[in-house]
Amino acid sequence: QVQVVETGGGLVQAGGSLRLSCTASGLTLRSFAVAWFRQVPGKEREGLACISRTTLNSIQGRFTISRDNAKSTVNLETGSLDPEDTGVYYCAVSKETYCTNSWRTDIAFWGQGTQVTVSS
Repeated sequence: QVQVVETGGGLVQAGGSLRLSCTASGLTLRSFAVAWFRQVPGKEREGLACISRTTLNSIQGRFTISRDNAKSTVNLETGSLDPEDTGVYYCAVSKETYCTNSWRTDIAFWGQGTQVTVSS
């Protein structure tokens, strides 16, 4: 049974940052592409970043995704946060080994999400 778990969420003041981590059991995380998504209140879930198995290919915008294969984690560095970033952040394991053009829908397993709350 595969379980994907996010950690690192919490309450932070505007301008602060967080490092979210994703681990998984029941599969070898480093063998698959992994993505981060978020859902903020009133909006649809959006893809934030994706990293391929080899880390040579990654897709990221404002947030930085990375792998720590020694710890079998995939991390998301948020940088400076503002209250509009408040929401639930999800880790997702792809069915592919690399981030394809359809990486947002190539998802095999989802985590339960971790709450990020940014206060003003």
